[in-house]
Amino acid sequence: MNIAPATAVASDLPGRTNPRVPVRARLKIWWRELDHVLLGLVVLLMAVGCAAIAAASPAGAERLSSDEVTLPPLYFLWAHLRWLAVGITAMLGLSMLTRDTARRFAILLSLSMVAALLLVPFIGYEVNGARRWLNLGFRFQPSEFLKPGFAVTLAWLMSWRLKDPHMPVFGLVTAALALVVILLMAQPNLGAAILFTGVWFVIVLLGGVSFRHIAALFAGGLAALSLAYAFYGNARHRIDSWLSGGTDYDQVDLAQRTLLAGGWDGVGFWVGRAKFRLPEAQTDYIFSVVGEEFGLLACAGIVLLFFAIVLRVLVRVSSEENFFALLAAVGLTAQLGGQAFINILVNLSLFPSKGMTLPLVSYGGSSTIAVCMAFGLLLALTRRNPFLTRETAGLRRSVFEKPLGLFDRERNQ
Repeated sequence: MNIAPATAVASDLPGRTNPRVPVRARLKIWWRELDHVLLGLVVLLMAVGCAAIAAASPAGAERLSSDEVTLPPLYFLWAHLRWLAVGITAMLGLSMLTRDTARRFAILLSLSMVAALLLVPFIGYEVNGARRWLNLGFRFQPSEFLKPGFAVTLAWLMSWRLKDPHMPVFGLVTAALALVVILLMAQPNLGAAILFTGVWFVIVLLGGVSFRHIAALFAGGLAALSLAYAFYGNARHRIDSWLSGGTDYDQVDLAQRTLLAGGWDGVGFWVGRAKFRLPEAQTDYIFSVVGEEFGLLACAGIVLLFFAIVLRVLVRVSSEENFFALLAAVGLTAQLGGQAFINILVNLSLFPSKGMTLPLVSYGGSSTIAVCMAFGLLLALTRRNPFLTRETAGLRRSVFEKPLGLFDRERNQ
């Protein structure tokens, strides 16, 4: 590691702070270490989300209006902007944390949200046939806030292999996943359970799990899916509906029809009519609304934007020397990218309906704030002193060479 002239001091390193440094100087250090490209991509995604919600808001407002109450056409846009203001504040605040503090925050967040999930079956309330929300003076969905904390917590557990390669970390992270999946399936929330399982798989794969364990993971996943189909009515109904191609009144079929209604360049802002048939135009099926009003080219742009975010994080951590930071950043990226991937596939009628939002594009309270928190943790974990030159290939070597080979030096220290 080469260090530039005296400007690179210990307090400048990610994960370290010097209490004697004035607040203004800390802010300068934070801004210098921040990944401005990633931040710019996130801000662009937020702007795209605001435009999409403005297009979908009239459909959602009309569906929720009644003879007694008539919602204004832009009701969901103004509500989203309020939630987004809270989310941006949380994102910037978390991005200023050191890696150690971000890790502690994520662990506490995970523990508190698991406790909240334990309360959902008893004091939670039901919406659209699912009991996923708590009202403790304010309404929130614990599973949404568990997502960013879960990825970082699993990364922390897997990083224990640096201290002792023989520690049963695989059993610990698998037990943590099993607990979360059981709590989610009780709601029911199969989509979130699949997403958490995907994050777990990515982290244990990068953590150095043997091919024998990977084969067992695939077999276990197929067995779990078969059991869900056999004994979980909600999953069986959605899978059967998807395999049969749906009907004219099926949600996924309506979403696909809406998506294709605008052609390549769309019918125009607020001109679309197919969106008014969608049950959740402003949330689950907002990608289809974008397709109708802005066209398939705009949909392709959203896909490329998510791809750029994932690629930017992978490039950023390609030379990461800290095992925990590498696993946590990739885990958070898998969670955000996986959620977007599932939502888009549902809108394309390539995946059963899962009730999952498109990150920062769909309307939402809990989901918007939780996604902003995930990006805040990601920005904190990818902060880097620009005066330090790394000569290692963290992600590349952890994938293509022997497990943990890159981190031998760190383990020995």
